[in-house]
Amino acid sequence: MTASERRLAPRRKPRQVRAELTRERILDAAAQVFAEHGYAAGTTNRIAEHARLSIGSLYQYFPNKDAILAELLVRHIDRGAWEGAEELELSPGSLKETVRALVRDAIDHHRDDPQLLRIMIEEAPMSGELIEAIERHGKARVSQVRGVLARHPDVRVRDLDMAAELVVGTVEMNTHKLMATPHPRQVDRLESELVAMITRYLSGDQ
Repeated sequence: MTASERRLAPRRKPRQVRAELTRERILDAAAQVFAEHGYAAGTTNRIAEHARLSIGSLYQYFPNKDAILAELLVRHIDRGAWEGAEELELSPGSLKETVRALVRDAIDHHRDDPQLLRIMIEEAPMSGELIEAIERHGKARVSQVRGVLARHPDVRVRDLDMAAELVVGTVEMNTHKLMATPHPRQVDRLESELVAMITRYLSGDQ
């Protein structure tokens, strides 16, 4: 492990329920502090105070706020699986609603706090754990979408592997871009246009 990786690595991996709850408390407090004060002013002292912990207790879990932010982004990414993908009714004529379910899931996942999302995207350092989480999430998401495309009777694209990559990349990139703005006001338009564009592509309509 390099010096940079050690700097971003959490100091304590919880093995007991109490320790895991304390770790989650620190992360929840950090999310609120970063969202309220910004990253520069979101000090570890403020985070510890918000979590009602001593600064020494916080440092037992994380060496600095960079490590906390990196862990917040790992947690955000790992919560991003497409829920409900396996329960979709993939009947003829339902492709548009299937795509809408995918787009809406991505939007809902990023809806909670635009400012925190922007901070995580712009400020989070690239730890080894974060890179692994991005790769893990990307593979899982693409695999989910490919499975849905393979089962849907209205999908006409030939290369399902590439189609799944393109669909996931398009949805993720545009969702992040819009939802990270301070006051996203065009969410409905984003959803409608993404759904229309992706549906035309998957159905082979020109």
